[in-house]
Amino acid sequence: MDDVIIIGGSFAGLAAALQLGRARRKVTVLDTGLPRNRFAGHSHGLLGHDHKPPLDILAEARQQLARYPTIRLVNARADSVSGAIDDFSVLTADGASLVARRLILSYGVADQMPDVPGFAEGWGTSIVPCPYCDGFEVAGQHWGLVWSGRQSHNQVRLFHDWTDRLTVFADGHDIPPDIRADLTRRNTPVVDGRIIEIAHHGGHNATVKLDTGTNVAVDILFAHPRNKPSANLHETLGLATVDTPLGIILKVDERRETSMPGIYAAGDLANPLTPPSVTLASSHGAMAGIFAQQSMLV
Repeated sequence: MDDVIIIGGSFAGLAAALQLGRARRKVTVLDTGLPRNRFAGHSHGLLGHDHKPPLDILAEARQQLARYPTIRLVNARADSVSGAIDDFSVLTADGASLVARRLILSYGVADQMPDVPGFAEGWGTSIVPCPYCDGFEVAGQHWGLVWSGRQSHNQVRLFHDWTDRLTVFADGHDIPPDIRADLTRRNTPVVDGRIIEIAHHGGHNATVKLDTGTNVAVDILFAHPRNKPSANLHETLGLATVDTPLGIILKVDERRETSMPGIYAAGDLANPLTPPSVTLASSHGAMAGIFAQQSMLV
């Protein structure tokens, strides 16, 4: 029996495994090799790894974990989970049956690409969600923001730390008059009409094409499509969730424990904050690992 099975081996899952391995706890990490930020050329803001390709950071992390004899990394998908604290069972897609005293869910979320030609093709390069991840490299340039609801108003305020040239694309949303007035006060133009295509010109540059016949070129486009958990294990377990403006996440307490004792969650799967952050994912993963270990003390 493992002490902990971690489902999801990206930044949060591996950070949890590191803490548990250093505590000499027996850990199995199940991972499918499809991290959310695999589309990005570089990852930023993670101390010691700034401006490195995210897949390179993860590969290095796996190499470092190899020195801990109690950590096992398995390339497999978890198909089902059952049981209760001190006796959880995980069945993998290849038919393996694993048991553990604790579980950490860190299988992340999947971004739901809108049905707009060019959107998926530009995701992670000319279309990005996070100014902390990509803003410094394009600071002072012309940014675009696809409006996704009232939360976008705070994004406008946030973006002004990086640029004074920002265009908002309403994309069919009815932006309230008071918010439009505030955007005008901030010298932030609003372009109405629905986005029908996004053309890319290499690097960050993109041209947003609208159903009004208007084309607007920007140096980078920020968007926040809805997302959903990358697996449905939390549903079969009946774990409590929180409905955020961008999608469903797992509800956790200050110890990263879910509504079911013995099951912890970390990473974007349980992060109510936007934009996503590898720094937060790593931090929350480490916390989940530490608290899972402490919960097994006798």
